[in-house]
Amino acid sequence: MAGHAWTARHLGGLLLANFALSLGGWLVRLSDTGPVAAGFWRLLLALPVLMILAQREPAAQRLVRGGALAMVLGAGVFFGLDLAAWHIGIELTKLGNASLFANGGSLIVMVWGLVTARRAPRVLELTAIAAALGGAALLMGGSLEISSSNLSGDLLSALAGLFYAFYILMLNSVRSKLGQFSVLVWSVCAGIPVLLLIAVLRGEAIMPHDWTPLVALAFSSQLVGQGLLIYSLRHFPPLVIGLALLTQPAVAATMGWLAFGETLTALDVVGMVLLASALVMARLGDRG
Repeated sequence: MAGHAWTARHLGGLLLANFALSLGGWLVRLSDTGPVAAGFWRLLLALPVLMILAQREPAAQRLVRGGALAMVLGAGVFFGLDLAAWHIGIELTKLGNASLFANGGSLIVMVWGLVTARRAPRVLELTAIAAALGGAALLMGGSLEISSSNLSGDLLSALAGLFYAFYILMLNSVRSKLGQFSVLVWSVCAGIPVLLLIAVLRGEAIMPHDWTPLVALAFSSQLVGQGLLIYSLRHFPPLVIGLALLTQPAVAATMGWLAFGETLTALDVVGMVLLASALVMARLGDRG
């Protein structure tokens, strides 16, 4: 824990961030719009608040232009594709599965880091990759035995993780120069039209009759979840962050059980443990 000073207040913020983010799948299902349209409203409703928060950052950190602007906007497109794939996947698989696979993008970031570092992977990093592949195989196998539509949801959620990895990698080079909320504003602005276009092309219902789930989604996922996560990252080592991630699929699976009667088989549980352990090991390996 050297170099990190954290208190119970910081830990509470980190756990609340992961809890808020884990509610996303449940709120998407509650929405009376299409799943991609729910993502559109998630970003659009949060944008005004993000703009206010960005205005509080130093002027130098709010100025985005040239190559940095292109990277941020490109990242926003991938973020929109990430939400579209994940929200569709939520409709087709278990909430626990969707949460696990969507978080798998961190493993892709880790592998990319190994490639760019031009060094041999450590044992812990290889173990993380093996655990992720094994966990994914078990979860997908269980889904396929139940229904082919569940397998489609797993694959879409995994695709969302891939898009999210591109989002992270494209923002990596500009994060140190720009304010976090300024980056969020520009990326959200790029993601909004992507989500609206996909929703229209899919023929989804765009306008909701009940705004409550969408307002809750924007508040929990974009404002509370991401806001507290940004606040918490500077206070914790990767191990604690990785362990906190375990709360997301656990809460999502619990919501799936309570709200939709979803059950987990023994193989599902083993697959979740393997894949979640891989996420922890990915962050442990990232320390080295």
